[in-house]
Amino acid sequence: MLGSFLRALLVVMLCVALASLALAAPASYNFQTVISPGDPAFTQLLGINNSSTIAGYFGDGTVVANNGFTLVLPNTYTPENFPGAAQTQVIGINNTGWNDGFYVDAGATTHGFSFSGGSFTTMDAPGTAFNQLLGVNDGLTAVGYSSLDPAGATLQRSYMVSGTTFTYLDGFLPVGTQNNQAVGINNAGLVVGFYADSTGVLHGYLFNGSSAMTLDFLGGQGTQAFGINNKGEIVGDYTDSMGVMHGFTYQGGVWTTVDDPLGVPGSTVINGLNDLGQIVGFYVDANGNTDGFVGTPTPEPGSLVLMGSGLLAGLGVLRRKLKR
Repeated sequence: MLGSFLRALLVVMLCVALASLALAAPASYNFQTVISPGDPAFTQLLGINNSSTIAGYFGDGTVVANNGFTLVLPNTYTPENFPGAAQTQVIGINNTGWNDGFYVDAGATTHGFSFSGGSFTTMDAPGTAFNQLLGVNDGLTAVGYSSLDPAGATLQRSYMVSGTTFTYLDGFLPVGTQNNQAVGINNAGLVVGFYADSTGVLHGYLFNGSSAMTLDFLGGQGTQAFGINNKGEIVGDYTDSMGVMHGFTYQGGVWTTVDDPLGVPGSTVINGLNDLGQIVGFYVDANGNTDGFVGTPTPEPGSLVLMGSGLLAGLGVLRRKLKR
């Protein structure tokens, strides 16, 4: 009886330990800086899929117009610019080869777009003056926002779009919400984004299809959620109590600050992640340049499996000892 009890207790302890490892990992990342040859002074990485194909753009919009691309590391860039557009940013990317983003036409109007198989499709909510698509899942549901303001600076409203059906989400956000954007969506239809409250403070949110939950980094002055993977891990940035911005990951109620070590304080933004836990974003370096980065979690997920196997092996040894 005692042996059976101890074995059961050890199994429970093992499950708790592995669950804790799963929630806590990854605690750190190996960072790789990505600088586009198109503009060494300005690169942003904004999305990454499970094949580690990355969406982003280069150019700061003043000296060099923004140019979209997809990237396969280490340096295989594929240009992606809406035909005839003055600027293009590629932001969301899924696992089936689709991506989305926005472009600015020759008349300075900003439009959302989707892209697949070499073909672009403009996607604007009816009756609006400004649109940006910011994320897309494998079911081809995209998220973004629109505005009646041609400059897009005010009257921002979060939406989901499937086919030609646009569904606004701002009605699920707290009363008094001002500008708001939907930025990431996973295959379960969970949407993350952010909104400004009646005082202008930014809050992240998670929309589950019927209600929205506010996401605020503990002790922070403002939070923005930008990406969510199929495991429910969320990334974004927050401003701490001293007014310094940091990147973050969030899962299972656990918030973790993540800053690229090469970035100057207050400059790391995490914009996307995949199901492997890889993150992408950008930071400002010591020379004032904006550099993209890819963060690969350590330890690798496989090492957790090995650790679990070691614990199981130890349990087996102890079980044999108990039988003696």
